[in-house]
Amino acid sequence: MTDRREPDEERDEERDGPDGGGAGGDREVVFEARGVAKRYDMGEVQVHALRGVDLDLYAGELVVLLGASGSGKSTLVNILGGLDTATSGRVVYRGQDLTSADDAELTEFRRQHVGFVFQFYNLIPSLTARENVALVTEIARDPMAPEEALKIAGLGHRLDSFPAQLSGGEQQRVAIARAIAKQPAVLLCDEPTGALDSETGIVVLKALDRVNRELGTTTVIITHNAVQAEMAQRVILLKDGEVTRIDENEAPKSPEELSW
Repeated sequence: MTDRREPDEERDEERDGPDGGGAGGDREVVFEARGVAKRYDMGEVQVHALRGVDLDLYAGELVVLLGASGSGKSTLVNILGGLDTATSGRVVYRGQDLTSADDAELTEFRRQHVGFVFQFYNLIPSLTARENVALVTEIARDPMAPEEALKIAGLGHRLDSFPAQLSGGEQQRVAIARAIAKQPAVLLCDEPTGALDSETGIVVLKALDRVNRELGTTTVIITHNAVQAEMAQRVILLKDGEVTRIDENEAPKSPEELSW
């Protein structure tokens, strides 16, 4: 990884970069987070999950959020995806201020713009792979066919298989197909390989990489596995609720090159 910068240095570069484009150049900013903090009040104890995060995410990039358990990765992604709200600070998605959005507006935002992939697959056991994906396409505004989404995820041959007939990696790829079937602008993945062995995990990462490349979906992968960061265009490191460093990979590796 190259071009290692502290957050303050990156913000200066964003403000003062050449042609006014800053660190992102002429790339479109999808998410703009400024001073994002999240505090949980647990009786007399306050837990600070995020402490003033400043961050931009750009259209079409593949980003890894890297950090240990408890570093704030999932909290940050949940706020970006409209599943949670910040205690303070501001989050803007393509000009839409999510900080002031009500529940109905956040629901619409999630439905139309964001796909989620979690560590556990959350498939309905009584439905086939095709039917699990179709649950999303039936409520999306401009979905792709379930068969196409499953093909992109490498499961065009398992359309009519039930979850119990699929391996863990295949079930996760059904979850990926379900997330991308509504053609979201953003794909947020929380430890998508956490329940998988390394060989199966690489297959899942290949599917996410393909989605990013072929569909141009802004893809964010949460992980504590530093090896996976090697496939990202940018690596955002979190510790104790703060962004401690942002690294850029000049030559991201393909998932096939990774091993752990």
